[in-house]
Amino acid sequence: MKRTILFSILLLCLDICSKQLVVRFMDVGQSISIIPRFFSLTYVKNRGIAFSMLEGNLVFIIFLSLLIIGGIFFSIRFKKLSWSESFCYALIVGGAIGNLIDRVIYGYVIDFFDFTLFGYEMAIFNVADIFIVLGVFLLLFMEFWKGRDKRCM
Repeated sequence: MKRTILFSILLLCLDICSKQLVVRFMDVGQSISIIPRFFSLTYVKNRGIAFSMLEGNLVFIIFLSLLIIGGIFFSIRFKKLSWSESFCYALIVGGAIGNLIDRVIYGYVIDFFDFTLFGYEMAIFNVADIFIVLGVFLLLFMEFWKGRDKRCM
């Protein structure tokens, strides 16, 4: 548990630093092309969750975030986690707390990674979102391989 908390704090710091760089050096709505027609930094205020869903439901989103963070800590509090499991949970918690802090302080989340794939604009996201998705994906992947190893025996 201590390892998960430490990792979460480190990842949270990375998220906060990335968002503060955007706030300091960009204006809302400003876009800086990094790789033309593929990747830009675009500063937007996201008042919802993924793909701007639940926009305008700030109190519910904050409550849901707290519930998820608390649920993770409740479910792992007595487990002996491997290093990789601790890191995966820390990715999710660090990202969730990073976005929660934005919502509590600003009323929205600071997003800035803007990709266009095959001519389609993708959702604009941030470092915390990457952490959350990566953590969930890696946990699912590890569970899949655990189950696969058991079936092969």
